[in-house]
Amino acid sequence: MNIENHNLHHEFPQHKDRIHELKMNDRHFARLFEEYHNTDRDIRKIEEGAEASSDARIEGLKMRRVHLKDDLLGMLETTDV
Repeated sequence: MNIENHNLHHEFPQHKDRIHELKMNDRHFARLFEEYHNTDRDIRKIEEGAEASSDARIEGLKMRRVHLKDDLLGMLETTDV
């Protein structure tokens, strides 16, 4: 089974420097980034078969990841520094 890589640097390579900048200087971004990372890790564990889960839980995690990604991208695309 081929499991996609959804880490934020892979999803938005054009924002690599901005991701680093915001992680270091914006607590809200850093918190959302960490939650995104943890959610993605949980999904990968389930998809790799290392952890059992119900369909409802995996779908809920995937929806949370999408919402976090949208929020993070919005922050990355703002020009306020």
